[in-house]
Amino acid sequence: MIPDYPPEKLDVKFVLESDDEETRLAIASLELGPPFEIITAPAIGPRTKPKALNVALPLARGSFTVIYDAEDIPEPDQLRRAVAAFRSGGSRLACVQAALTVDNTADNWLTRMFTADYAGQFDVLLPALAAMRLPLPLGGSSNHFRTAALRKIGGWDSYNVTEDADLGIRLHRTGYRSAVLPSATYEEAPAGYRQWLTQRTRWYKGWMQTWLVHMRRPRRLLRDLGPAGVFAFQLLLAGNVLAALVHPVFTVALCYVLLTNGPLGVLGAMGGAAPVYVATLLCGYASTIVLNASGLGRRGLLRHAWVLALTPLYWFLLSLAAWRALFQLWRDPQRWEKTEHGQAQTSRLANAQPIEIGRQPELRLGHDPHGSHGSRLPVAPTAIIAAQRGAMLEATLRMPQ
Repeated sequence: MIPDYPPEKLDVKFVLESDDEETRLAIASLELGPPFEIITAPAIGPRTKPKALNVALPLARGSFTVIYDAEDIPEPDQLRRAVAAFRSGGSRLACVQAALTVDNTADNWLTRMFTADYAGQFDVLLPALAAMRLPLPLGGSSNHFRTAALRKIGGWDSYNVTEDADLGIRLHRTGYRSAVLPSATYEEAPAGYRQWLTQRTRWYKGWMQTWLVHMRRPRRLLRDLGPAGVFAFQLLLAGNVLAALVHPVFTVALCYVLLTNGPLGVLGAMGGAAPVYVATLLCGYASTIVLNASGLGRRGLLRHAWVLALTPLYWFLLSLAAWRALFQLWRDPQRWEKTEHGQAQTSRLANAQPIEIGRQPELRLGHDPHGSHGSRLPVAPTAIIAAQRGAMLEATLRMPQ
């Protein structure tokens, strides 16, 4: 990884499973040398990402630690921005979360919906929670930490399959603060339904685990987080999971009453509950659509907002993932279904050209400074593009379709 950061201050570690020879050979073929290092996670305990991170944490030499997935493409100046945020944020600022955004948005409707999900979460919801000093359910990548704080709270929960959400809550409970970073990291979203389902199943299962762990002592949780923090915790974790589990039952029940009694007979069959059923369903859809549309607007991606019309269908897919997660939580709680990458058909970042604003220096990605066609941007941090500093704001990008 060659970001815009002093190379002598970098300490880059790849953490691999002991039997992952394919990745090991791929990294070795790059002949990276210092400051890169391969660490092997021992074949004991759960085969999870947080277990691997805990293996590497004692070997980290920097004052700050950042987590990137192999396919991530962070903005070149992200590390500088993170250090500046820590310097100005005070000693209790333990984590800054960069915004995750999908690179292969145009692959299909599922990746467009994934883009909308990320935009709503990282560009609207998390900034709002951070502004209110509420606990942040962190994303699984592009989390920048104070290494000392991370070690003080014991690192990650090796048995939690969404270690990021759990860690964000634990940081808040121990008196630390998390914030958001105005910098983006581009990721590849799963374009196939099977890959999407396994990833979303893991997320739901991890949110269930996180809720169960922190709710073992509700009074202590209330004391640690405060009333507002507990409300946010319940809404974001319990509410999110419960809504996905209940949605198909709720919708099927409503449709059954409509089919058996007709539109005019619904009120008689359900009494005063009918308006409540309909209003709850519509409010759930509306809140999701408004949140995600706002995020797409902030990202400059409103041209993809048409996909939000498929929200009712998407919710049924989320419900399937949630029920699958509940079954796995009972049968195989530490199962980690890996997401296959490298299947993207499109790339927003590779074809992006910023529009000149004022005296902002020109930056062309995927093309050389003289305008000739260049190769596609790398899809891993081991060869991140070396470009001029400056944020690659989505709103300033002209994307060919």
